[in-house]
Order: sequence, then structure tokens, then C-alpha cells
Amino acid sequence: MFKTLFCGKKLYGLGLMGLSISDAWATDGAPAAGPAGDPLASMILPIGLIILFYFFLIRPQSKRHKQHKAMVSALQKGEEVVTTGGLLGKITQVGENFITLEISRDVKVQVQKNSVQAVMPKGTIKEQSGDKE
Repeated sequence: MFKTLFCGKKLYGLGLMGLSISDAWATDGAPAAGPAGDPLASMILPIGLIILFYFFLIRPQSKRHKQHKAMVSALQKGEEVVTTGGLLGKITQVGENFITLEISRDVKVQVQKNSVQAVMPKGTIKEQSGDKE
């Protein structure tokens, strides 16, 4: 679109006739002097951010993961649970990786153990269905 013509020390833009391009002069090769600060002081911010990430993101997530793993390993027959998909049911069988949930009379579903979100208190299913005994 725009052609640039280089002649000697000047650049001429052929597409922009009304604009002039200033001369670009090379430096004598000396590097630009930057701020000579303490390298330890420049590392304080990244180290501080890593510490904040650990205490606010990584550590709480690992705690939740450990609690969930302990809850899943302690599942027993007869407990009432809620899955991540929202199914509320009573555990009728516990296997190595799967559990069988009874979500209604004569309706049983197999789900993965890891999909159990929470263990509910006893009697939650009766309260939800409105059955009175």
C-alpha cells in the first residue's frame, strides 16, 4: 500500500506526500543507562504475588479437594447424598468406583463416587417427598 524509499540517511514515504519523516540517527553503540537498582528489591513483587496466589487460591483448593476425597472414601450404604447433577438419593450399594443410588421406589441409578457433592442429613428424602409415616 505504502512504499518506502531509503536513500542514504533519510527515509521517504512515497504514499504520504504531505507528511515528513524525521531523520533517524544511530547512537554511538553505547547501551542506554537504566536504573541501577537492587535486584532483590525488583524480585519482591513477583515473590509477593506467588505467596498471595498460594494462600488465596492453591491452598484452599487443595483443602477442599482433600475434604471431598475423604468424604467420598467414607461413603456407606444407607446414606442420603446429592450428586453434582442434582440427584438426591439413598445409597443402596457401594463399589470401588461407582455407587448405586435409589432416587425413587424401584428406581436405581449407578453414578461415580466422585460425582457425590454432599452427604445430606438422615430424613432429607422423606422431607422432600412429603411422605409422613
